[in-house]
Amino acid sequence: MKIAYIASQVTLPGTPNRRDDAFEHDYMMDALRPAFAARGHSVEDVSWDDPDADWGSYGAAIIGTTWDYWDRQAEFLATLERIEAATRLFNPVQLVRWNIHKTYLRDLEAKGARIIPTVWLDTVDAASAAAAFETLGADDLVFKRQVGAGAHGQHRLSRGDPVPDMPHAMMVQPFLKSIQTEGEFSFIFVGGNFCHALVKRAVAGDYRIQSKYGGKETPVTPPADDLADAAAVISMLDEAPLYARVDMVRGEDGRLVLMELEVIEPYLYPLEGPRLGEMLAEAVLKRLEPASA
Repeated sequence: MKIAYIASQVTLPGTPNRRDDAFEHDYMMDALRPAFAARGHSVEDVSWDDPDADWGSYGAAIIGTTWDYWDRQAEFLATLERIEAATRLFNPVQLVRWNIHKTYLRDLEAKGARIIPTVWLDTVDAASAAAAFETLGADDLVFKRQVGAGAHGQHRLSRGDPVPDMPHAMMVQPFLKSIQTEGEFSFIFVGGNFCHALVKRAVAGDYRIQSKYGGKETPVTPPADDLADAAAVISMLDEAPLYARVDMVRGEDGRLVLMELEVIEPYLYPLEGPRLGEMLAEAVLKRLEPASA
């Protein structure tokens, strides 16, 4: 059986406009291919917008490095619906549709998740930005796109700074100093089961922890309380997704708070979690059993 790992033109090997961080795509493929091959199956990477892709020829499709969807949201979701009609899609489009807009954090907060205080802005101008500083009672804010990833279109502003052009709906949060002193934690879950954890740290003078900005990752063994807080977020979903990454930072009270729940196209850090490929292969094949029985 063939499994599709859904990528994008900007992450596939050999493309002229390949992203600087597309080596992470290679790491994922290096983890998945041998794990599925050992079980008699193959994995092929294919761009989500490839007009020649025959999605029905795959036994399943895993959303992977689709790292250009945020500016083509409607097209992306429509494509996922077509893929889901042709084969099993992980994670399912209904979950993707919910998770693609960061207002999902409000749903999780209503279920008990601890999130960073947030102001939601449909449009951003000098007046609405100034009001956000007042509402949040902070002098250092981070403006993030409500539909986006990887710090794309993100701005960190101090009170009184000129407001750059932000043409998208944004979410605004106080900057937490722990992101620079301790880092951001990622907890990887496969089929609802904990796989591994790591801490991501920015280079000196920056706060963005992504590899494209020079961020570095270190595997960690999380304390029981931290792991329990991350696992609690997964338990708030109606059904455990095939894969999920829970990104958290340390709040001022010492407990972790949720920054993101990533269930669309998160990088799952296989170098920091050598069991990842095996766990994903086992979880996919288990979920396909009823369909093939």
